[in-house]
Amino acid sequence: MKTDLQLDEETTSQGYSFGTFAGVFTPSILTIFGLIMFMRTSYVIGHSGIMMTLIMITVAHIITFSTGLSISVISTNTPVKGGGAYFLISRALGPGFGSSIGISLFLAQTLSVPFYILGFAEAVATNIPSLQPYFIFLTIVPAVLLFITSWIGADWAIKAQFFILAVLGISIIVFLGGALFKPFSMEVFAQNWTPGRDFKFFHFFAIFFPAVTGIMAGVNMSGDLKDPQRSIPRGTLFAISVGCLVYTSQVLITGGAFAREDLIHNPYAILVENALFGAGFLVFAGVIAATISSALGSMLGAPRILQAIAKDKILKSFNFFAKGAGATNEPRRAMTLTFIVTLAVLIWSSLNESGPETDAGFDPLNIIAAIVTMFFLYTYAMVNLAAFVESFGGNPSFRPRFKYFHWSISLLGAISCIAASFMIDALASFVALIVMTILFFVTSKRDMQRTFGDARRGFVYSRIRDNLIKLAQMPPDPKNWRPTITVLSGNPENRTTLVKYANLFGDRRGILSIVKIVADETVSNDNLRTIRRREMEKLNEFADDNSFNFFPEVVVDKDFDCALRIFMQSHSIGPIKPNIIMTGWPRKEERIRPFVHLMNLIGKLEMNYVAMVDTRKSRVPLIPEGTIDIWWRGMSNGSLMVILAYLLTRNDNWKNVRIRLLRLAEKQERSQELEEMNKLVEAARIDAEVKVITSDKSFPEVFRYMSGNAVAIFMGTRIPDEDDYEEFFDQTAKLLDDMPVTFLVASNGEANLMA
Repeated sequence: MKTDLQLDEETTSQGYSFGTFAGVFTPSILTIFGLIMFMRTSYVIGHSGIMMTLIMITVAHIITFSTGLSISVISTNTPVKGGGAYFLISRALGPGFGSSIGISLFLAQTLSVPFYILGFAEAVATNIPSLQPYFIFLTIVPAVLLFITSWIGADWAIKAQFFILAVLGISIIVFLGGALFKPFSMEVFAQNWTPGRDFKFFHFFAIFFPAVTGIMAGVNMSGDLKDPQRSIPRGTLFAISVGCLVYTSQVLITGGAFAREDLIHNPYAILVENALFGAGFLVFAGVIAATISSALGSMLGAPRILQAIAKDKILKSFNFFAKGAGATNEPRRAMTLTFIVTLAVLIWSSLNESGPETDAGFDPLNIIAAIVTMFFLYTYAMVNLAAFVESFGGNPSFRPRFKYFHWSISLLGAISCIAASFMIDALASFVALIVMTILFFVTSKRDMQRTFGDARRGFVYSRIRDNLIKLAQMPPDPKNWRPTITVLSGNPENRTTLVKYANLFGDRRGILSIVKIVADETVSNDNLRTIRRREMEKLNEFADDNSFNFFPEVVVDKDFDCALRIFMQSHSIGPIKPNIIMTGWPRKEERIRPFVHLMNLIGKLEMNYVAMVDTRKSRVPLIPEGTIDIWWRGMSNGSLMVILAYLLTRNDNWKNVRIRLLRLAEKQERSQELEEMNKLVEAARIDAEVKVITSDKSFPEVFRYMSGNAVAIFMGTRIPDEDDYEEFFDQTAKLLDDMPVTFLVASNGEANLMA
């Protein structure tokens, strides 16, 4: 079990140093006031009615506002670098979750580029019908120009967005003012209050939702901000608030200004025709500014996400995209990939041309809007989950500067996102979930070996603490008995078979500890830590080399018996205490008496004891052949023996091995014993073959004949008096000489086969 390795953060090149307004608010609000505002909001109002559209806005902003709060909390609790939401998620939930969501977010931002370009082309074709036959050029040319602009650098692009923001603001005033002062009517408002006949809430919610996804545009610039911990919360929450206010105003005003048919069939044209002062050209300028600026924001953001994923070196196939260009680390390799995907989508869309005559419910623009919605919903869900884990886990390191937050907000946001995704399109949501799950498992191996100091450990720690307290308050019951095994391994490299069998007993069903008692007369307060650390490293290396899952422990003392006695009384975490002590069998004569002394100590502490006798010095078979034989003498030790044998067969390689319950009986008692044993097996709910043997031969002879070819044997044993250690050892050694691996079991009675 190796110590987690910290990932190297690339610090050789730095991004820009934008402030809150330029780096977060401007790209966010430009994306929020984008294509949906001009081309689709009126369409949604026409089908959904004013009331349901307002509900959509409320639901959408509950999601985005809770996500904004979560972003604020995470971004003020850790140093923020490039990668936006990917960086925040991966540093809270680890690289596995971060990578799966990061790739999804990259795709969402990449698909947003052609989405906004299609909106631009549709607006141009609507205003200038003569350009309709050249629709593909109306998409390809802006894509190339945006790519060139992004290639030059984000600095110039951000500055250009100030001018775009001014144009956009004037455009919004013009079309809202025109609708309010010209055709607005309370009668029309009342007619449009309720939904139309073809209304499906989540269908139209999916079309509208991309309007509020712009909050990621500013977050994605995290690596180019002067003070991201200050700018991200302020810029994001301000953009969400302004966006909510303007969209609500648009619904109320346009819903009372235009007839339902016009809202559905001419959602953009009516804004141009009714512009304030007849300045329809300003509305046209606004939609051009909105779509192009949104596309530019996504063209800048998507490559930075991919570059951040690549820098973390979680997926080798992405490493190529880690390299940046110039002093500002421009992600030009990732930008090229974004451009290629954009061109592919635009060509496909042009073959299914989206224009003013196209049914707005089924055109490529709406299809891409729904896909983008799904990706963003899952991204938002993970951002909220990350904040929930950080906060609810109670890590002392969770000290965000942003204080207006409670974990319940993030939990509500995460649940809302996932619920909305399934309501919109259950199949698409399920497919997206499967894709992200696959990506998670692809990165899970690397995930366990690398850490960002994320919150998972603190969250798990918090759950374990609470569960331990609950467990301690629950009275133990035989139905809930599980093996908590402590193996006194000595040098485990010399007793690998012992540890492997212990691992088979406890794998996925119990807890295994490997304990090494180091008796060293030279130990002192000065060298105790050094000796213990050295031995712990050896145990960890042994676990890694053999792929074992156990908890290592080392006790160092001058006196072995004293160390062992204290350890066995104190080794526990609350209610989780060892209930089985497992050892090997002494190979040297001088170890016999200490071994029997150990058995007595375990018995006096009322622990279960299992000793593995392996005179053949065999290995654990990869494909076991033979039977597991349990020699039955009664319930006192029998229950634990059967349970351990059953646990052995729960392992994949042992599932076809047959268990046999064997008993030696007198001839006149055979029928009765056989009936009782079969009833026992039936009541115990185990698959086992019962054999009651009658013979004139001695038990050792019968034992060797019946179990000589077994793969494993279980026998009950008594704990001998310390004065009788020689007789006990001689009899046992003689019986088990050259026999298969045998487990001698002394039970304390807490394991009940009938539970």
